[in-house]
Amino acid sequence: MAVADYWSPDGDATRQAINEWIRTGGAYDGVIDFEPAVQDPDAPTMILPRYDSGDGLHPSDAGYEAMADAIDLELLR
Repeated sequence: MAVADYWSPDGDATRQAINEWIRTGGAYDGVIDFEPAVQDPDAPTMILPRYDSGDGLHPSDAGYEAMADAIDLELLR
């Protein structure tokens, strides 16, 4: 699996910190967290190969479908 050339450990640490704040900071009425839907449990910073578009950062069509399936529609009511 390729990783985009603009990925960096510092950038990923920033992404993780922002995501944690979004998930737990209480600033939002609800959060749709797509990361668990496509994340590789054996390599949590990576997308599961079956959901990877090929750059290691963006989902494929199957990944987008998994993300859509992860949305709790009750959150939108």
